[in-house]
Amino acid sequence: MKGDFPIQLLCDLLEVSVSGYYRWRSQPHSLRQVQDEVLAEQIAAVHHRSRRSYGAPRIVDELRESGVPISRRRCARLMRSRGLRGKKKNRGRPRTTDSRHGRPTPANQLANMPPPTGPNQIWVTDITYVKTAEGWLYLAAVLDLWSRRVVGWATAPTLHATLTEAALRKAIRDRQPPRGLLHHSDRGSQYVDDDYLQLLAAYGIDRSMSRAGNCYDNAFIESFWSTLKSDTDLELIVPINRRAAELVIFDYIETFYNRARRHTSLGSISPVAFENQHTTN
Repeated sequence: MKGDFPIQLLCDLLEVSVSGYYRWRSQPHSLRQVQDEVLAEQIAAVHHRSRRSYGAPRIVDELRESGVPISRRRCARLMRSRGLRGKKKNRGRPRTTDSRHGRPTPANQLANMPPPTGPNQIWVTDITYVKTAEGWLYLAAVLDLWSRRVVGWATAPTLHATLTEAALRKAIRDRQPPRGLLHHSDRGSQYVDDDYLQLLAAYGIDRSMSRAGNCYDNAFIESFWSTLKSDTDLELIVPINRRAAELVIFDYIETFYNRARRHTSLGSISPVAFENQHTTN
């Protein structure tokens, strides 16, 4: 603006003296201001790497791990100054469960079990869906309850039992779980399909199911769905087709969620880091 209008005119409009303006310009920034500028740049970089999903608590953990001392209050203030904010979860959830199949279902063993103490003791699984311009894309995932790591997942344009079977087969292939692993799901028809039950039996995997109509019995995987959709904006942005949605899901699970996203329940480290920290000698 000063290149377009004389300094005297601008100072008169703002009711300040010309000498006062030049005196203000010549004053050096305080040490605190300089430090804030540096911290703000570092905060913005962490926020960008988190897919713009982290709020102040996780950004503080990231910076402190890198040797940068910062308080949550200061981080939150600097985020506000740059218009940065973490993503809030949308609490809505899709309904993909049809439990009116009339087939026998096991009891909810998960409710009475102590927390797992290592990998491949308890897996939880569920199905969600993603809207695309081409139609619905269904996503099944298997989560290791100990580390919160997604150990198997698959997508399909329909809710056929082959979807859940593909996710389970991937988890079994990659993890090679011991016999006696507990598999917990809702009462959906996909989880009582004959082929699915035979796969569980072949690997000695025990079954547990949520109570009828109680989504909170499978809260861990429900929380993951909420996190995925919030972090990726899949509830706000509709991918052009199913393939585009699959690429978003692949990148999120395999690149960010499992390997980089910090979990407060894991001491603010990623699932892979948590497993490496607790399984290496």
